[in-house]
Amino acid sequence: MRLNLWKVAALILITVGVQSCGDDPTPAPPKTAEEIATEALTGSGTQTWTTTGGGKVTKGGADVTSEYATFELTLISTSSKTYTSKNSDDLFDASGTWSFAGSNFDKITLSGSKPAATREMSFTQSGDNLKLVFSIPAPGARVNAVAGDYVFDLVKK
Repeated sequence: MRLNLWKVAALILITVGVQSCGDDPTPAPPKTAEEIATEALTGSGTQTWTTTGGGKVTKGGADVTSEYATFELTLISTSSKTYTSKNSDDLFDASGTWSFAGSNFDKITLSGSKPAATREMSFTQSGDNLKLVFSIPAPGARVNAVAGDYVFDLVKK
C-alpha cells in the first residue's frame, strides 16, 4: 500500500511539473522612439486634432483663434504618413505627407506649398491635447501678414 501511495504521489508531481513547463509567451519587443512618437500623433493609425471644443491658436503671442475656429488637422500613419487639414485660413495645404524632422522624434514637417509647409513644427502631446509650435519667417511668407511665430493648441476630435 505504501508503495502505491508513493507511485500516486510521484505521478501527480510529474503531471504537475509537465503541465507547468508550457511555452512562456514571448514578451512584445519594446516600442522604438519613432513608434511612440507616431502613436502620440496618430493614435492607432488616424487621429484628428481640432481647435473646436477648447483649442487655441496664437501668432506672436496674440490670440488668433477666431481665424482658425474650426481648424482640423488629421494625421494618418497606416500605410504611409499622410495628413489632411480643414479650415486652415490658407496656412496649411489641404493634404499631403508628413515626416519627422531629425532623430529626436519631437518635430514634424508637412509637405506642400502653403506657408506652413516644410517648416519644422515642434510638438508636445499630452492626453487629449497636442501643441504645435512653428515659425514662418517674413522672407518665406507669401504675404507678410502670414509671417510669425505660431502656437496651435489642439484637442482630440
